[in-house]
Amino acid sequence: MLSRRQKHILLKFFSLFSVVRGYNILVVVIAQYLASVYIFAHDKPVKSVLLDLNLLMLVLASSATIAGGYIINNFYDSEKDLINKPRKTMLDRLVSQNTKLSFYFVLNFLAVVFASYVSFKAVVFFSLYIFAIWFYSHRLKKQPIIGNMVSAILTVTPFFAIFIYYQNFETVVFAHGLFLFLLISMRELTKDLENLKGDLALNYRTIPVVYGEKVSKLMLTIVAVFTIVSAIMLILFFKIGHMYYFFYLSIALLLLYLIILLKSNKKNHYLILHNILKFIIVVGVFSILLIDASIVLNRI
Repeated sequence: MLSRRQKHILLKFFSLFSVVRGYNILVVVIAQYLASVYIFAHDKPVKSVLLDLNLLMLVLASSATIAGGYIINNFYDSEKDLINKPRKTMLDRLVSQNTKLSFYFVLNFLAVVFASYVSFKAVVFFSLYIFAIWFYSHRLKKQPIIGNMVSAILTVTPFFAIFIYYQNFETVVFAHGLFLFLLISMRELTKDLENLKGDLALNYRTIPVVYGEKVSKLMLTIVAVFTIVSAIMLILFFKIGHMYYFFYLSIALLLLYLIILLKSNKKNHYLILHNILKFIIVVGVFSILLIDASIVLNRI
C-alpha cells in the first residue's frame, strides 16, 4: 500500500503530466521520428537517422518547448479552464502556479541547451519559438482569426525544425504540411466552439465570440473542403505508398464531421467533432509507416 505522502507525490506527478499534455508530446516525438525516416530523410539509411544525435537534440528541444508552452498556456487560461474543463482543472491545480512557472523556465532553458548541441541557428530558432508561444498565450490567443492561424503555425513548427535540418524541399513535403496545417486549423476553431462558454465569460475575442456560431461553422465547412481537396491531391499526384488508405479514411471522417457540424449546437457535439479531428491526426502519425515499408527495409 502507498503511504499518504507517496499518494500525494503521485497525484502531483499526474497533475503535472496533465498540464504538459505528456501524451501529446509523446505523439509529436513519434511523428518527428517517423517523418524523418519516411519523408524528410527518405534517402538516408534508417540506422543513421535513428542514431543521429543532432536529430535527438532537436526532438528533445521541441518536446521541452512544447511542454513549456502547455504550462504557460495553462497559466494564462486557468480561469477559463475552470469554466470549460472543471474536472481537468481541479487535477491541474494540485501543482501550484509558482511550481508550474519554475518548470516552465527550466524546460525552456533545457530546450536552448539541447538546441545548442546542434548549432547557434538552432538556438535562435528555438529561442524565437519559445517567445512566439509566450506571445501567443499572453496576447494573440484572444484575437479572432490571427490567434487561430498562429496556434496552427506553432503546432507544426516542431516539424519545420526537422524540415530545415534535413533541407528536404520536395513538393510532397509541402503537400503533407498543408494537409496537417488545415487539419490543425480546423481543430483550433472547433476548440473555440467547444470552449465558447468560458471565452464569453472572460471576454476572449475568438471567432465564435466575435462572429457567432453560424459564421464559425461556415468557416469550418470551407476549411474542411480545402482539407478534403488536399487529401485528394496527395492520393492522385504523389507517391505515398499505402498511405492512401489513411487519406481515404480521412476524407470519410471529414465528410462525417461536416454532417455532424450541420446539426451541432451544444458543447458535447463540438467535443465529438474535436475528437474526430484528434483521431485523424493520431492515426495520420502512425500511417506514415504505410508510405513504403520495403524501401525502409532496403535502407537498414
